[in-house]
Amino acid sequence: MRKQAKRGILKGTQAHGRQSVRRCSETGRHFAKAAGKTRGVWNRFCNSNQGCERKNNMETMGNLRRTHYVGALRAQDAGTEMTVAGSIAKCRDKGGVIFADLRDTTGLLQLIFDDSTAKDVFEKASHLKTEYVVMAKGVLREREAKTDKIPTGEVELFVTELRVLSEAQTTPFEIRDEINVNDQLRLKYRYLDLRRPSMHEPIVMRSKIGKVIRDYYEENHFYEIETPMLIKSTPEGARDYLVPSRVQQGRFYALPQSPQLYKQILMLSGFDRYFQIVRCFRDEDLRADRQPEFTQVDMEMSFVTEDDVMTMNEGLVKRVFHEVLGVDVQTPFLRMPYREAMNRFGSDKPDMRFGMELCDVTEAVKDSTFVVFQSAVQAGGSVRALVAKGMADKLTRKEIDKLVEVAKTYGAKGLAYTRWTNEACSSSFEKFLTEDEKKALYAAAGMEQGDVLLIAADASWEKACTVLGAVRLAIGEKFDLIDKDAFAFLWVTDFPLFEYDEENGRYVAKHHPFTMPKDEDLDRLETDPANCRAKAYDMVLNGCEVGGGSIRINDPALQSRMFAALGFTPERAEESFGFLTEAYRYGAPPHGGMAFGFDRLVMLMLKRDSIRDVIAFPKVQNAGEPMTGCPERVDEKQLDELAIAICLPQDGEQTPEA
Repeated sequence: MRKQAKRGILKGTQAHGRQSVRRCSETGRHFAKAAGKTRGVWNRFCNSNQGCERKNNMETMGNLRRTHYVGALRAQDAGTEMTVAGSIAKCRDKGGVIFADLRDTTGLLQLIFDDSTAKDVFEKASHLKTEYVVMAKGVLREREAKTDKIPTGEVELFVTELRVLSEAQTTPFEIRDEINVNDQLRLKYRYLDLRRPSMHEPIVMRSKIGKVIRDYYEENHFYEIETPMLIKSTPEGARDYLVPSRVQQGRFYALPQSPQLYKQILMLSGFDRYFQIVRCFRDEDLRADRQPEFTQVDMEMSFVTEDDVMTMNEGLVKRVFHEVLGVDVQTPFLRMPYREAMNRFGSDKPDMRFGMELCDVTEAVKDSTFVVFQSAVQAGGSVRALVAKGMADKLTRKEIDKLVEVAKTYGAKGLAYTRWTNEACSSSFEKFLTEDEKKALYAAAGMEQGDVLLIAADASWEKACTVLGAVRLAIGEKFDLIDKDAFAFLWVTDFPLFEYDEENGRYVAKHHPFTMPKDEDLDRLETDPANCRAKAYDMVLNGCEVGGGSIRINDPALQSRMFAALGFTPERAEESFGFLTEAYRYGAPPHGGMAFGFDRLVMLMLKRDSIRDVIAFPKVQNAGEPMTGCPERVDEKQLDELAIAICLPQDGEQTPEA
């Protein structure tokens, strides 16, 4: 009877096991089918698990609990019993002695097993491989052979108890910094890439920077208030990411490009000072320093002027740099009007880490017969020059040709030059100048023997400046003129209120439609929009805009004038922004604020080359994410619920690329 019962139990257990395997198999195949890659996904699933009936050699933590993180351990901690946890970065069996480097989020620590280690622990250690997840208990002691290659190089942990919590397959690339792996592979296995110290540290530092920002604003009486993620789509600005509504079919939310309107509403709600570290979204083409979803440090204040907002945020930057990097940033920052920045550096975000300023030589060549200069002057434009002092030997004709290509990418037809070496003077245009014009040009530009003179002329003053500004940066980068260790801050102020959109034949807001005009320019709003300036300001660091803001309009009548200047009909303005203009009518304090690009700020602070390095899970050039494969197609059922039909071109399906 007992044997029959036993056989029955065994039979039932085996059947249950087969059902479990079958359910596991069905689940795996269902997942693969949903992804549209049945065979590949199923093979990876089975290979990674070595079959559903694979023996499990992993242990649990049991009663072990971590007592120390390894990064801060030093010689003074020797003799301490502790438990550490992490992954095996490297393991070395020296025949009777096993060394294993344990990596946790704070650093590395050497584990040691020798002939005095318990036999079962030593046996377990002999099977350790890279990326195994372990907990190790033991006594910290000083190393016999110390090293300064890692901060914990004076100590090691003599292990008395070892738990292998998770085994690991061989990784697609080595988990160390000194490797050359293409970006596509790194991003596909982002969770492995983030284990490397050089990629792990920026994410940790980002968290620390965020904490300092929160502390600073809270100490200065700001409230951290969340604003909606599903908002109304409004005109102006970049392209919105749209979210269809299932409940109100045919209608769409937008994901916020910034919390601009909500933070102004909060000032009208009596909160006085607001901030948040917020996710924002823009559906635009990606660049090295731009992502479709990004993080913004957003703030707004009531009863303030431009100087008040700038001073408050200088204090923030000073605090962050001091607490995170130990760098003392000098305040107040230099403040430079937009027009001066363009005239001197050819950019509204000038890199102040090196000189080589632009100059205006229009007067010196205004009577020249050289058609490039002549046409620019006759069109009311400008002729701008840049002198590369003492660089005639470095800026060869080949290098100058490269600079001409740089100029063309910014809309120039070419670049006039004179190269004056010790042997001779060569020029692309001086044959068209008289001796007096040549002397006047040299004097205006400060040209001397050994220099190279570069000139851009255009009917647009801004374009001529912008072209030479780009050439200036190219020279600075190529010939190491930029102090890479410096942090050069400034404010650029008094921006144009409008800029002309050639494609649509109208003026658009340089920043946004809620920016307050300068008091002295209010009368020009309708009659001379090109010369209206804004109470707007950008914070610039090392040639990058890290933040920008303005004082906002709080007068409904002035806001209506602004909308009219931008070409809005009263009906369209009411439809798009009626909720804001109505709120103004119930009393609106003067207010202003700004927003920092958090990702870019962290990138510059840590001196990283790419914004991807400081974002845990970045997108790539086509706005895809290689790790998860998004964006992905969705089920027809989901589309039907949203009353949406998809019409795709016949070019085939794109896949994420780095």
